[in-house]
Amino acid sequence: MKAIEINGNIKTFNRLPKNWDSDGTTIVNFNKLSDAEAEAYGFFDVVMPTYDSVTQQISNLHFDKKKKKFVYDVTDKVFSQTLEQAKETKKSEVKAMAYKLLQPTDWYGIRLAINGIALPQDITDERNEIIRKSDIAEVEIDNLTTIAEVLKYQIVLVEPIDILGSELV
Repeated sequence: MKAIEINGNIKTFNRLPKNWDSDGTTIVNFNKLSDAEAEAYGFFDVVMPTYDSVTQQISNLHFDKKKKKFVYDVTDKVFSQTLEQAKETKKSEVKAMAYKLLQPTDWYGIRLAINGIALPQDITDERNEIIRKSDIAEVEIDNLTTIAEVLKYQIVLVEPIDILGSELV
């Protein structure tokens, strides 16, 4: 990524433009210039910092004269919710996910209630496992101590399916 400062404003480019107007002259094939040649026109690399997008944000793109590059500042995010609110939100996500996973087999329970037809054991086991894992997730969420930990917590109520199989060809 490249950037240039024009009249106090920084404009970024995924790559150098094909043509560029400089002092009333259009430079054709500008995108074929070397880095040194592009720098002579004010185009410098943009350094994308490594940061945690859950807890940090990038801002204030500016030119670092020492590095001769455009750089971003990395700052910590300010969260608008309390730790307890974040936990409640995450636990609501657990409940919603469990509900969605249980819903396709709810008709077995209705059939049991109305007609006394027992649920197949594999369905009972599957439903119990979802409920067990959702209970564990809620306890784990309650034990987290920072908003960042809550936001990063991954809810896993069923094992992921390997659509490629265990062997790669």
